[in-house]
Amino acid sequence: MEERIGEAFEFGERLTVVGRKLKVGDVGPEFALDYFDPASSAMSTVRLSDSAGQMRLLHVVNSLDTPVCHVGTHRWHDLGATLPPGVVIYTISMDLPFAQARWRVAEGVTHQSLSSHRSEQFGEDYGVLLKEWRLLQRAVFVIGHNDEILYAEYVADQMQEPNYHAAFEVLHQATT
Repeated sequence: MEERIGEAFEFGERLTVVGRKLKVGDVGPEFALDYFDPASSAMSTVRLSDSAGQMRLLHVVNSLDTPVCHVGTHRWHDLGATLPPGVVIYTISMDLPFAQARWRVAEGVTHQSLSSHRSEQFGEDYGVLLKEWRLLQRAVFVIGHNDEILYAEYVADQMQEPNYHAAFEVLHQATT
């Protein structure tokens, strides 16, 4: 498995990212991640293929309990209200699905948060697994109707937010 040393950092700590960087034109790798629905108390598996034919925005974060991830998830929640119909937003972290659900309910965030806590496979396949932390690197992917990656941003500084505007523009252009 490819390792990219120093492509992610926080303050003075250089981090090793596991997996190859995906780029525009690649096919978004299939995934199977956990989702806990607090309304029904049901755990389910969500796959990329479940939303086939739709535009998908994957907002990948370290943990919902960190300040930058908290802000970013709220930002996508707010922007989601202005997106055209048929765009699915997922926030993905290695947090436990129960913790994600508690956070979403407490914060009033309505889009699904998906957990990759069971396996490092998502992190490796999308090139976002932070080896030293066993968390995911901050990243944003826009995946088109045909599963092609239309936008990929890997945020190097884990204290910085992604470029919301750039991903938002790609979503709008692809849906008009």
